[in-house]
Formats: sequence, structure tokens, C-alpha cells
Amino acid sequence: MKIKEIIVVEGRDDTVAIKRAVTADTIETNGSAIGEDVIERVKLAAAGRGVIIFTDPDFPGEKIRKTVAEAVPGCKHAFIEKSDARPKKGRGIGVEHASPDAIRAALSEVKEEMPDIPSEWTQDDLLDYGLIGHPMAKERREKLGTELKIGYTNGKQLLKRLQMFQIPKSDYENAMNRILQEEEKHD
Repeated sequence: MKIKEIIVVEGRDDTVAIKRAVTADTIETNGSAIGEDVIERVKLAAAGRGVIIFTDPDFPGEKIRKTVAEAVPGCKHAFIEKSDARPKKGRGIGVEHASPDAIRAALSEVKEEMPDIPSEWTQDDLLDYGLIGHPMAKERREKLGTELKIGYTNGKQLLKRLQMFQIPKSDYENAMNRILQEEEKHD
């Protein structure tokens, strides 16, 4: 599998994992203190081949994703599940621990930002399904992120991702209905 866009990753180990899975070029941010030189390389890549942001499914990874996406609008996004980003032994979480199959699956589900399209999403949509202000909100957001292939977020970021990727309400409602049915089975 060959990837046209340049993939933004956190570090060298992520690059190694990506190259085990696909043929692609990467830009490494080398952590969350992203320098202006890295942003300039990402801008150049976005103008030429396009960019896919593929960071770890944790707080620092989300911070890097947000920083790059704000500095370089129009990036595409790949998300890997936490369960696919854990090492077989030991602790930690990251793209570098993912199997080639998990990386290929994440890259095949790339989401594209649509920043200039007005959105119909509101906080009420999240409240209606208990994604905020509910004891199961965190678990539900995690499951929804998996179902919609948009990664885990807090409530504020979930609303932003639903808007940014223009997720159809029907996809959202179908996913939430499956999640709630699954919860009922376990009660």
C-alpha cells in the first residue's frame, strides 16, 4: 500500500512502524514542542502532496494533532485505537506499537477536514446520547470514536470533530444506537 500524502508522526519509532506497514514518507514532530521549522515542512508538504496527521491516541498525541491542524488547515487525519497502540509487553501507548495491519486499517479510514462548511452539530446532540454530563459519557465517547473512526476525545473536542469531518447525523445516530443496545445487553 503506497500513501501519496506525507504522514506527520511524533517520532522516529513511529516512522519505522509506518514504513513496516506502507510505503510512505513522514515528517516527525519530535514531541509536542513543535518547532516552526516542522510547521514549515508540514505547510510545504500540504501544498504539494497533502498531509495525514497520525499521532498517538493519548493526550500528547492529541495536542500535537491540534497544533499541526491549527497551523496547517486542510490536513487529513488517521486515528488508531488505544487497544491497537499498546505494546505486547510492558507499558505505554503509541503508533510505534501498532501492528502493520492496524496501521493500514487506520490509514484506509483517513478523515478529511471540511473547515468551511457550516455545521448543524450542537451540544444538545451530545447531551441527548449521554456523551457529556452522564456517568457513562467517557466510555460512550470512546466507543463512538471507535465506531466513527475519529478517535477518542473529550466532549468539547468530540463536537469539534463531528463538525470538522462533517459526520452525517444518520451515521452518528446509528453508531449511538448500537452503543446503547450493547450497554443494555450488559445490564
